[in-house]
Amino acid sequence: MTTLKISERDGAITFELRVMPRASRLAILGVHDGALKVALTAPPVEGAANAALVKFLAKQLHVPKRDIEILQGEHGRQKTLRIQGVTAEQLRALL
Repeated sequence: MTTLKISERDGAITFELRVMPRASRLAILGVHDGALKVALTAPPVEGAANAALVKFLAKQLHVPKRDIEILQGEHGRQKTLRIQGVTAEQLRALL
């Protein structure tokens, strides 16, 4: 199993994420190549997948959606996320 690479700084975590839009179910699929892999039921059009991702992670981590920021990869499957108010341990607990 690959380890999720998470950096913690100033009360926030930053990590790589890979999304699979148009999946049959919404789920965290584990870690692949150091990135968290998430299946989304939303299509990758007009920001629908990004909105679904932010909503899903906010619910799972018990943080407001405004605390989740897509730093890189807004239009791709590979993304870099920053989440305020969450520790690396809290994210790893989802796995």
